[in-house]
Amino acid sequence: MATQEKTLSDAFYETLKDIYFAEKQILKALRKSVRAAHDPELKEAFETHATETAHHVERLNEVFGIIGKAARGKTCEATQGILAEMEEDLEDFGSTGAADAVLIGGAQAIEHYEISRYGTLKAWAANLGLADAEKLLGETLEEEKRTDALLSEIAGRESNPKAQRQTA
Repeated sequence: MATQEKTLSDAFYETLKDIYFAEKQILKALRKSVRAAHDPELKEAFETHATETAHHVERLNEVFGIIGKAARGKTCEATQGILAEMEEDLEDFGSTGAADAVLIGGAQAIEHYEISRYGTLKAWAANLGLADAEKLLGETLEEEKRTDALLSEIAGRESNPKAQRQTA
């Protein structure tokens, strides 16, 4: 039985479904992170990114429309793994001085995954001649990069020194 050859359009659609699922899961995790964070600046960063993430989902809905497909997700094992690890870390460190540092570490793991996905999708959109999708994906990519940079700044300035002051 012959199978149909897969195309870049197929890969684009499958990856789009992956990040759509991921963004919805990340939105839930960000809401938990807001509640778990101790540092006011970190709480604010999570709140801001939760608002942005809701916009990311809206943009993804637009991209699905551009390619003429219904918006739907497919289970993203990578995101589920990172989020499960974050949950475990929060259980272990949530009541310690290292809680915010651990939250930042998990959030940055998510950001790096998203940056790689959006970078790939943006490049593929360009290759497929989907200029409107490329623009939308590029906007999200830049927001993800800014969030990652902000988390690095907060980690270096506030959370990690607090964590280091406590001894085992």
